[in-house]
Amino acid sequence: MPTASRSDAADLPVRPGEGPWTAAELAEVRAELESEAGALRADIAKAAADIADRLIDSARDAGDDEADTGAKAFEREQELALTQNAQDLLDQGERALHRIDGGTYGVCESCGKPIGKARLLAFPRATLCVACKQRQERR
Repeated sequence: MPTASRSDAADLPVRPGEGPWTAAELAEVRAELESEAGALRADIAKAAADIADRLIDSARDAGDDEADTGAKAFEREQELALTQNAQDLLDQGERALHRIDGGTYGVCESCGKPIGKARLLAFPRATLCVACKQRQERR
């Protein structure tokens, strides 16, 4: 993905009192998101292989007692849940990278106001400002 230029970074929204985004800050956010995406892709691939192995094992272990069968089913469910969580994080990170490329990074998806540089530096996948996030969590 292309790295944003200094003028692109300066065009991203900020909250009152915050300085404009610098190319270095945006590059840091991009690097963090890309690194995390790579790690998540590796985790998802490993989990998919583990799930496939467990499914093969479950066919071979058809004679197991109920406790073993239940434990193995629980492990598969846990692995599927973790894989889904990793996929969700990957999707959020890729979406943030697309927003950077599209010049909409830092705009709250609910109210349209700036999310805030400090929040995005701490949590680069944020799509809501603090006020909108708090409102969402109260529902």
